Amino acid sequence: MQHHVEVVAYDPNWPNRFVEERDALFVTLEPWLAGEIEHVGSTAVPGLAAKPVIDIMVPVESLEESRPAIRLLEERHGYFHSAYKQDVMHWLGKPSQFVRTHHVHMVPSDSSLFQERLRFRDMLRADSSLRRRYESLKRRLASEFSKDREAYTRAKGPFIASALSSTGVD
Repeated sequence: MQHHVEVVAYDPNWPNRFVEERDALFVTLEPWLAGEIEHVGSTAVPGLAAKPVIDIMVPVESLEESRPAIRLLEERHGYFHSAYKQDVMHWLGKPSQFVRTHHVHMVPSDSSLFQERLRFRDMLRADSSLRRRYESLKRRLASEFSKDREAYTRAKGPFIASALSSTGVD
């Protein structure tokens, strides 16, 4: 199933929405936490346009050990689980597969994925030029792939990889 891609202007309420959800999730997820629950993705970068979905990255020791948390997130917090990228994370969304306000990414804290997501977020926060170029790309891709969220996400990959490799972004 494909989902509509819409990039909207930065909303200063996004950090508060993250904090509210993080605090609600903490008690449920505490037995599996291997660090701080992080706000990632574009909604975590002040001033950056984004899809209006709060991305929450939960550091865990391992995917296997944290598997029981999936059912609790579904039952207690209204998340749905998807097999998306199940080799590197447990991925959940809410409130439905058709309308999403939050994503939870349960990721091993020692994985490169975990470290790269934090690093890219922090790079965007610190570098206004990088942030502007990324926003321009996101808006163009949202128009080009407005009905294909997966293609939109894949198309951002080379920009992110280039930024993370510190070789610069064209």
